[in-house]
Amino acid sequence: MNDNGSPYKVHLPIFEGPLDLLLHLIKINEIDIYDIPISVVTEQYLQYLALMQEVNIDVASEYLVMAATLAHIKSKMLLPSPSLEDDDAGEDPRTELVQRLLEYQCFKKAAEKLSNQEILGRDVFTRSEPAPETEDESIEEASLFDLLEALRGILGKIKSEEFLLDFKKEKISFKDKTVEILEKLAHAEYIVLQDLFSSCKSRLEIIVTFVAMLELIRSQRIRALQLQNFGSIRIALRT
Repeated sequence: MNDNGSPYKVHLPIFEGPLDLLLHLIKINEIDIYDIPISVVTEQYLQYLALMQEVNIDVASEYLVMAATLAHIKSKMLLPSPSLEDDDAGEDPRTELVQRLLEYQCFKKAAEKLSNQEILGRDVFTRSEPAPETEDESIEEASLFDLLEALRGILGKIKSEEFLLDFKKEKISFKDKTVEILEKLAHAEYIVLQDLFSSCKSRLEIIVTFVAMLELIRSQRIRALQLQNFGSIRIALRT
């Protein structure tokens, strides 16, 4: 909520799209990309869309198109298998989606490799010695979906009775939450994501705090860093 009580809409320059969300679900569920359990992925995909809408993140039309695509594939998977005489027998409804995911994954890895190179190396492609490994190489920027996954975990741990509040009377300032996050970070090298929500008393307060954090990330005032292999997420000031 903003200071006049209306919902704060988050307009993020999010480069992650529906294919990124599907790859995220495949990653966290340790799914074989060639054998996607479409019912499970579709259900989780819709849960993410609902959560994005709850925190007032603009959901691009591409996400809704993918939701329809998943639902269509799911319905085809539920149909009886065609007879052996059918020319299309054996054709997996997931084949086209898997091919799209594989191609996108390939292009994404190539783009990330280029963006991580030094400017000179990216523009000129000179030969250079490999950089020594550092501890920082085990840390990467958390994606929107990593943050949403953490939010799901935080909301899931709070008892439902703690949310029995009159939200119409609850006054939570988006601006105050933004200032509160910055004040916490001013006295620490970083804060584990969950600690930002340790004092929240309601679901609404958690959501507003989360939206404030997203806005600070969007404005490049803070960073969300995650230890690889599903590690904890650290929030730190951007220097």
